[in-house]
Amino acid sequence: MKTRISMIFVISAGLTAVQAQPQTPRPVVHAYHITEQITVDGILSESAWQGPGFSDFIQRDPNQGEQPSERTEVWVAYDDAAIYVAARLYDASPDSIMQLLGRRDAYITADWFNLYLDPYHDRRTGYFFALSASGTMYDGTLLNDDWTDDSWDGVWEGKTSVDELGWALEMRIPFTQLRFHQKDEYVWGVNFKRTIGRKNEFDYMVYTPRDESGFVSRFADLVGIRGVVPLRQIEVLPYVNARAEYSNEPVGNPFHNGSRYLPGVGADFKVGLTSNLTLDATVNPDFGQVEVDPAVVNLSDVETYFQEKRPFFIEGANVFEFGYGGSSDFWSFNWSNPAVFYSRRIGRSPQGRLPSYDYVDLPLGTHILGAAKLTGRLFDTWKIGTIHATTNREFARVSTGGNQTKVEVEPLTYYGIGRVQRDFNDGRQGVGFIGTYARRMFSDPRLRNEINSDAIVAGADGWTFLDEEKTYVVTGWGVFSHVRGTASRILSLQTSSQHYYQRPDASHVEVDSSATSLTGMAGRVMLNKQKGPMILNAAFGIIDPGFDVNDLGFQWRTDRLNGHIALGYKWTTPTAVFRDLRLRASTFVTYDHGGNKTWHGYWHTGSIQLPNYYSFYWGFAYNPHTMDNTRTRGGPVMLTLPGREIYLQVSSDSRKSIVLGLYGFTYHRANEPSFQIEASMEWKPMPSFSLKFGPYFGRDRTQAQYVTTIDDALAASTFGRRYVFAVLDQATLGASLRLDWTFTPHLSLQLYMQPLISAGDYHDYKELTAPRTFNFLRYGDNGSTFEELFDGSGQVTSYTVDPDGSGPAASFGVPNRDFTVTSLRGNAVLRWEYRPGSILYFVWTRSSFGSLADGRFNFSRAVDRLIDTETANILMVKFTYWFSM
Repeated sequence: MKTRISMIFVISAGLTAVQAQPQTPRPVVHAYHITEQITVDGILSESAWQGPGFSDFIQRDPNQGEQPSERTEVWVAYDDAAIYVAARLYDASPDSIMQLLGRRDAYITADWFNLYLDPYHDRRTGYFFALSASGTMYDGTLLNDDWTDDSWDGVWEGKTSVDELGWALEMRIPFTQLRFHQKDEYVWGVNFKRTIGRKNEFDYMVYTPRDESGFVSRFADLVGIRGVVPLRQIEVLPYVNARAEYSNEPVGNPFHNGSRYLPGVGADFKVGLTSNLTLDATVNPDFGQVEVDPAVVNLSDVETYFQEKRPFFIEGANVFEFGYGGSSDFWSFNWSNPAVFYSRRIGRSPQGRLPSYDYVDLPLGTHILGAAKLTGRLFDTWKIGTIHATTNREFARVSTGGNQTKVEVEPLTYYGIGRVQRDFNDGRQGVGFIGTYARRMFSDPRLRNEINSDAIVAGADGWTFLDEEKTYVVTGWGVFSHVRGTASRILSLQTSSQHYYQRPDASHVEVDSSATSLTGMAGRVMLNKQKGPMILNAAFGIIDPGFDVNDLGFQWRTDRLNGHIALGYKWTTPTAVFRDLRLRASTFVTYDHGGNKTWHGYWHTGSIQLPNYYSFYWGFAYNPHTMDNTRTRGGPVMLTLPGREIYLQVSSDSRKSIVLGLYGFTYHRANEPSFQIEASMEWKPMPSFSLKFGPYFGRDRTQAQYVTTIDDALAASTFGRRYVFAVLDQATLGASLRLDWTFTPHLSLQLYMQPLISAGDYHDYKELTAPRTFNFLRYGDNGSTFEELFDGSGQVTSYTVDPDGSGPAASFGVPNRDFTVTSLRGNAVLRWEYRPGSILYFVWTRSSFGSLADGRFNFSRAVDRLIDTETANILMVKFTYWFSM
């Protein structure tokens, strides 16, 4: 109650302190109609650029509110097909212009010019188009007034030139690439930004002050465009590819002889149904050019989350974001919002189990037969998005004893998602709705007991500002889920790591073996202070034990009641000591629905940027005693001992040819020291080349790493089961290597490699002696016995445990969990955009994986295995050709 009263007092005091800010006139930019043809070459020779342009820029950084150090002049023109923008960026030292060259959408430290457009004039959304002094193109969309999303790639033209006056540029953006309401005369929002890289200077037409929020809502008005009719254009992007796969297969494998050659053909379509609605569709899509996922060693009971990288799904993904409207900042402690829509479920790895086999040919993913996406606006005010996709029925080929069979591992599946959202009152309030549906059509009855038959999710979200100046905002969301399947399938779901209904000491959940559905809900409400030097953020969220969105979404945990309150202060006016200083502190707590406090902590973090643009970040946290309701993997609650966390990060000036970074982290609780050190280096020896290298090393000791559960009625104190743990000492060494070589703005080579070595040594096996404690019986002590079993080579394969020696309890076996894992993944992509929107790819992908039942970290042996482990290589050529009708 004290926390709640204090929070209300802070809010009230803040609201009282808010004063009406004087309204400054909104700038106006004129666009002029032209009839002459503009040659987009970066040379301002056309008559449209000879008159006076807009030049009233103002600094945001480094000296907010001051006049720019260099003059900029901008012109805007249009014809019936496109809008044109030209800019003259004067520079007293043209030889010092940062002309670093990167591949498309690589926003590197350089000199830039950004154009921002709000064609709907809703002062919350829009587009951005940017050119670097070397001609690198960067574009994307604007959303939620403050955020950007660079997943959208428009088809437009832009060229630059450098001369004795500085540099200049021209852009041509077809109206077909923009969405806007048809009118006789248009008023759009517009903004310009210039970046002078060597000075870290950012000049705007209108900017967001450092201690405030709101960007699109501040845009100037672009006037003068009239008589333009949005065209209902059809864009087609067919592709053909050829793939060669090479791998080292065992002798006798009837499915693979070590090489395979696969052709492919498909197409993407973009259709302007109206001026406000666009249909995207893909038939037989191929994503062979995307970067490989990083290798991970996951010893937890939680699925690893991987980012979406497939172009069809990442473009416009912000339309389907849920629960993030209104506020410019979202904080979480021991909480992660469930992702109602996780597009990687479409085309996921097959879920069906396999029988025992000698050889298997298993698809890596389910094949997407087709997908369609509709986005835009209805009735001029409702933003909508919907995706419909169908994935193929997948089979694994299995060979056992020389007999080959086909086993269905994934049924034919339909996925659908719908999203609508609307804001009111100049963005001061907003409301949205979302729904997803997954439906599987089984032909093999066996799969009905292994995979959900269908799942429905529905939710609503929204926000409201509490004051006229948009200083305080409350956001919230709520979601309902309903999953159906056979009684056997729902029983497996109830006892899975997401739910653990079988917990013997949990009074708020119980297993229902006859249930054919599972229903749950989740929600969260949050308060954020958007403006001013004081920081305030608070939230409370709930996830029901039965909540499940994993058919088309992603969630980490259920059964949570979580809240936090955070306060802080930021100094954004540069001084002789720092350029920016921020301090924050918070407290947070998590309970389950049975009243167990499962996490609690006190946290502080800070950051400072020095006058030389070196930055430091630090933080520490303390976590007192809490309870863990998942560590026994469905067993009773365990005690979690107190812990302390400290981290520090340092980064150097990104303008330099060598950029360095260092990160250190340690977490320590009783006899459980853990640390990780990461370094990063970026080397830019010439404007078109960069090499990034990031090694890391960590050691972790876990006093109670889960091993297995053994049924034993004599283990009465732990509800008839023995929960076996071990001390785990794990060491991990890895690195990421990324090379970018950009030959021209349209031709680039990118190489990515990730070596990984991880070793885990399990020892001191033991069992939990009582719930709600951290007390164990170490095997080999107090009359128990522990015996190692060896194979012919002297390698420990398993252990035999007798928990009471000569007593009545039966002995049991425990596997040797020791491991050393080596992995080397990478790919190289040569990308040539030979004409706007049309791309030729040459791709090489490499992957290798090896493992040993040995927990000793031996660097030289691991490196040898990295080199000698059997490797799979894929070579691919992909040709796309964009055209419109």
